[in-house]
Amino acid sequence: MTNLLTRPQAETTAPAAATTPHRVVIIGGGFGGLYAAQALGRAHVDVTLIDRRNFHLFQPLLYQVATGGLSPGDIASPLRAVLKHQDNTQVLLGDVVDIDPDAQQVLLKRGQAVPYDSLIIATGGAHHYFGNDHWEKLAPSIKTVEDALEVRRRIFLAFEAAEKETDPEQRQALMTFLVAGGGPTGVELAGALADLAYSTLKQDFRAIDTDATRIILVEGMDRLLPPFPPELSAHAEAALKKQRVEVRTKTLVTSIEGDRVRLRSGDEETELRTKTVLWAAGVKASAMGRIIADRTGSDCDRAGRVIVEADLSLPNHANIFVVGDLAHYAHQGGQPLPGVAPVAMQQGKYVAKLIQHRLKAEPIPPFYYRDAGSLAVIGRNAAVVNFNWLKLTGFPAWVIWLFVHIFYLIEFDNKVVVMTQWMWGYFTRNQGSRLITGRDVDKVEAAYTDAS
Repeated sequence: MTNLLTRPQAETTAPAAATTPHRVVIIGGGFGGLYAAQALGRAHVDVTLIDRRNFHLFQPLLYQVATGGLSPGDIASPLRAVLKHQDNTQVLLGDVVDIDPDAQQVLLKRGQAVPYDSLIIATGGAHHYFGNDHWEKLAPSIKTVEDALEVRRRIFLAFEAAEKETDPEQRQALMTFLVAGGGPTGVELAGALADLAYSTLKQDFRAIDTDATRIILVEGMDRLLPPFPPELSAHAEAALKKQRVEVRTKTLVTSIEGDRVRLRSGDEETELRTKTVLWAAGVKASAMGRIIADRTGSDCDRAGRVIVEADLSLPNHANIFVVGDLAHYAHQGGQPLPGVAPVAMQQGKYVAKLIQHRLKAEPIPPFYYRDAGSLAVIGRNAAVVNFNWLKLTGFPAWVIWLFVHIFYLIEFDNKVVVMTQWMWGYFTRNQGSRLITGRDVDKVEAAYTDAS
């Protein structure tokens, strides 16, 4: 087993214990991991950030990649570029497969071991298919760049196939899109699809009228955006219906077979024909949650999230911390915190601060999440904003949503590019990233249409 040191240590005649910096290893370069690394940039510690990707991805805007509004590079930032000015930080491209709490090592796929004194695990989550994992190929989610590109491929292939289809029923199935899940991702995806079909693509085809597109959004709860106040949920539903999105609450997907989807609402079951099902319902923790539980004896909840202490550490392992979507933190109000980016950001910063205070033997209060509010965009000039003390809808909410997302993009060039793309798209109603990728488009199209 190869031992990967974070960096060569300078020669010194002083005792090693006095000169060797505290080693902090961070697994995951998402919001929690990156914000922790940045907060440790000036600390007297050695930081090693490990991720299987070489970039940080701004996941809240992935749905715009999936609908052709942005390119992946617009919302991704190379981790080495983001952290290049932190002399105490090393980035490793690697796939973590295990941890050894006794030896205090992180184990990589090729057998390398990375030692740590403090470990921060921020590997995020994935969409939950509630025991129907075989639906993943039939109803992709949008958690990664690859997911978004696959969704984009399916959306635009559906329109291309409809242009050539002569059978009216098959054509309508190709032009019917089902979005499962009425949370922020589902609402934003359904609204973006409506903008795409009824505006952007309106004059692009000759044999089909994209006004005939059906977009159906289903949600198991009794209203959309369950975490939002009821009045904002009602506004979101009304705005989507105005955009011709069919909203069905108290409705569950019970079966996906080929181009036939079965839905259940109460005791009533219906069948829908669609070639494109997109999944935005439920989130589960990454596979790292089970590894942590097995190696440390920690408990996980039903979604696979690791139950953490009030300082985000593990019981009996005070130097191992879990943050973000992987953490079940119920020390504030009794319910676990939501799996949203602001939670991960604040937790990453908190753990970085906690480690520095521990090194000085200084106490620090338990973690407390400061909820600044929630936002969701519904479409052009339409959004809902809940700042707790202020609730907004319509155009003002849409403008706030734009600037908040621009602000939280990591690199300056991303901010400029995304703002420019949005301005151009707003005035021209055009989305320039409508690419169908694949080495052989005919084979890709056949695989998509024949699979249904």
